[in-house]
Amino acid sequence: MNKYFYSLGLMSGTSMDGIDASIIKSDGEQNVEIIDDIYLKYDDQLRLELKNTIDSCLSKDDLKKSSNKIKDIEKKITLNHAQISKLIIEKNKNIKVDVIGFHGQTILHRPENGYSIQIGDSRLLAELTNTNVISNFRENDILNGGQGAPLAPIYHQVILKKIKLKNPSAIINIGGISNITYMNENEEINSFDMGPGNHLIDEWIKINTKMDFDKDGLIATKGQINEKILNEFLSNAFFKKKTPKSLDVRDFSLKNLHKLNITDGSATLSMLTVKSIGISINTLKNYPKTILISGGGRKNKFIIDNLKKILKCKINLIDEFSFNGDFIESQAFAYLAIRSYLNKFITFPNTTGVSKPCLGGNLFKS
Repeated sequence: MNKYFYSLGLMSGTSMDGIDASIIKSDGEQNVEIIDDIYLKYDDQLRLELKNTIDSCLSKDDLKKSSNKIKDIEKKITLNHAQISKLIIEKNKNIKVDVIGFHGQTILHRPENGYSIQIGDSRLLAELTNTNVISNFRENDILNGGQGAPLAPIYHQVILKKIKLKNPSAIINIGGISNITYMNENEEINSFDMGPGNHLIDEWIKINTKMDFDKDGLIATKGQINEKILNEFLSNAFFKKKTPKSLDVRDFSLKNLHKLNITDGSATLSMLTVKSIGISINTLKNYPKTILISGGGRKNKFIIDNLKKILKCKINLIDEFSFNGDFIESQAFAYLAIRSYLNKFITFPNTTGVSKPCLGGNLFKS
């Protein structure tokens, strides 16, 4: 009989708005029970510091020059992760969490140069929570020729098998970047980053309004798409790359949008997300019968309505199948932590381009 573990997954994504935390119970295989999910928002000052730090770090040399600033923000981030960990553990004190899966905050993703850097002090988190922590999930994959991303596909596969959709089927996560996990008729998975998700839209909204994002896509709905600028985005070399492939949020920028008003810029960037997904779907060998959408972008009505117009398949929000689309990634890192703890593979040639199925994660004991 397989042994079950309680695992707490922590995820702070490219939106840099806060931390998602999830507790699951699993054997690291197909058996997964979701216990709880909660969210902690970063305060405005921390978000600003984090954004400024990330914007200033374009290479490893930049990281060295900013090492003192990065250590300071790393500690603040870790304290926030400890805070949310204690909150969800206290809320579920009837169980004992065996391990924490700590993704950390990505500040530079450059797999083509052999690295992907996440900040977060795993030793401090283990000490503060008195719980074993597993982190650094990407490094071993990159050392073995992979992209180090996306990492959630092995968990997406569990979800797709549980829901029992007719294959081929897929999960598309629209976070800061959009990525897909595609499952074929034989339940084998392929995965890759598809293009910009919410990140550029959110940046545009923050620059032009006092809001953090385009709630429900209402601003985009009022705008006109600038086809010239959209086509410039779509001519990016990323779209011609073979899969598996991955993105850093800075691989695309807002530099071409300065002449647009708020609504037209939002409409153009939102359509970029839609078209990026459409282009990617058209590269698949067989068209999915059903696509489930997770991540913050699933709440953007402009994006979802336009995806339904251009994709020739059924599209559902993952929430329609009793999974909370806000917490799929944090649940995934809880699941990956269990697999890492049990020395099970977490990345595969068809998910990250790694040369062979790969272990990942480092254990920090409490």
